[in-house]
Amino acid sequence: MVRRHLAIRGRVQGVMFRGTLQEEARRQGVQGWCRNCPEGFVEAVLEGEEEAIQKIIAWCHKGPPSARVTGVEVHEEPYKGEFASFQIRF
Repeated sequence: MVRRHLAIRGRVQGVMFRGTLQEEARRQGVQGWCRNCPEGFVEAVLEGEEEAIQKIIAWCHKGPPSARVTGVEVHEEPYKGEFASFQIRF
């Protein structure tokens, strides 16, 4: 089990990025959260199996159809197992 902290940049707010990311994470069995940041990017914390996390990260590089992702920063963090599902934070 692994944990990754992401910052997704580009046109990622107001394009259903968080809702679609939540669907993708739940489909892959990944737990964690995502939120819009005031600086204009989406922040996410993902926990789960390495393969599932890599699929989510790959998805984040493109996002939903109306998004225009320009970059995804990925930081490894120690796995904590603190989430029961994947939530959108406000």
